[in-house]
Amino acid sequence: MRKYLALLLLLGSVPAWATPKLDGSPFLGEVLESVNAGSYTYLRLQTKDGEVWAATTQASYPKGTKVQLHDPMLMTNFQSRALNKTFDEIVFASAVSTDTGGLVSPASQMAATHKGASMSASAASVPIAKVPKAAGPNGRTVAEVYAQRTKLTGKPVDVQGTVVKFSANIMDRNWVHLRDGTGSAADKSNDLIVTTTAKAKVGDVVVVRGLVKTDVNYGSGYAYPVVLEGATLQ
Repeated sequence: MRKYLALLLLLGSVPAWATPKLDGSPFLGEVLESVNAGSYTYLRLQTKDGEVWAATTQASYPKGTKVQLHDPMLMTNFQSRALNKTFDEIVFASAVSTDTGGLVSPASQMAATHKGASMSASAASVPIAKVPKAAGPNGRTVAEVYAQRTKLTGKPVDVQGTVVKFSANIMDRNWVHLRDGTGSAADKSNDLIVTTTAKAKVGDVVVVRGLVKTDVNYGSGYAYPVVLEGATLQ
């Protein structure tokens, strides 16, 4: 990133880099540059506030394409090994819609490129039935993980629930939203965020095992009281 800026300085053309303003709604921009590297496509976007770098599951985005980034998440000081570059700020998206081709997501790309990936789905569209608590001494409900998170910090727990949302290949991990019919929608203690390298489908009932992390902050307002990290799925 710094080498890129230095080159632009020499050429006398420095873009107006913007700090992305994210509020949970789709992030809008026009593609100025598109680079495929590793499992990602890196996009240099022109936004109303200036130029921004973004990344999503690999796909084709011709220059001039207008895009909307869904579930945008801001990462700072992100190092891309594939590009050998560190981005001061970059927006990750679980799916992208365009002005010409509709939604471009990991799910649609799997059919096109035969690479395994899944798009995120709306949790509101998934019916949730109360499921039994995972067996064993480490078994907890979603509500119990929230209620006991302070004493559970750094400890492994098992949680059984329904996958209501799955986002693949964001920040080199997959993201699962898990619900088991416990907790409250009012304070969001009914939805547990799980990070994993495993894959799952929306609607699957799974048992996840991972370490409890509390007060996790990924930046740009994406802060969570509890996350189950590095989980395995059964």
